[in-house]
Amino acid sequence: MAQKTAPDSTRRSERSRRAIYDAALALVGEVGYAKMTIEAIAARAGVGKQTIYRWWPSKGDLLLDAFLDLGEQAAREAGEKAGQSVTQYEIPDTGDLEADLKLVMRATIDEFRNPKYDAPWRALAAEGMLNPALGAEYVEKLLEPSLQLYVDRLRKAQEAGHIAASVDLRIALELWTGPLAMRWLQRTGELTHEYADQLVEYALYGITPRPAP
Repeated sequence: MAQKTAPDSTRRSERSRRAIYDAALALVGEVGYAKMTIEAIAARAGVGKQTIYRWWPSKGDLLLDAFLDLGEQAAREAGEKAGQSVTQYEIPDTGDLEADLKLVMRATIDEFRNPKYDAPWRALAAEGMLNPALGAEYVEKLLEPSLQLYVDRLRKAQEAGHIAASVDLRIALELWTGPLAMRWLQRTGELTHEYADQLVEYALYGITPRPAP
């Protein structure tokens, strides 16, 4: 008589976790963060709500993990296209800082305009301002790693003599990431590739006329 294989609890848990992530990301886009509930996520995912509470203390913590997982998938896909592993993914260094920054800023614009990213990202940014603990986790796990990619690329440019040695790289990156974040959060203007290019150009070359050679 053939023996039955015992259920793999690890695989079952992973399937449930994946279903919960998908449900949370879908619901925040459909009904918004305020109306998204743990009960609705559980029903969409086909799990009991106690399963969710066993893994996450709140819907904010769940959404952050779901969004981080979404970002890891996107980074993995981008890394594969570039012939890199996800752990090696970084801002390209072609030797042309302007072109490299424009490439990444355009990709960021595309993410902001994609409802799959926009809704959860906007919800986390807003909730993080009201919930200090979640806000700190949002900065540590999501925002800071993204900013560090810019710092790493700028440091290479600085070492190559393309950026003045006296420049504070953390302040420098705010010259283009700050305006972009403000326009996106406050919906004060259209997000286009041309806008991304202008931010990079203004940051690198300033806004005053350059003297003739």
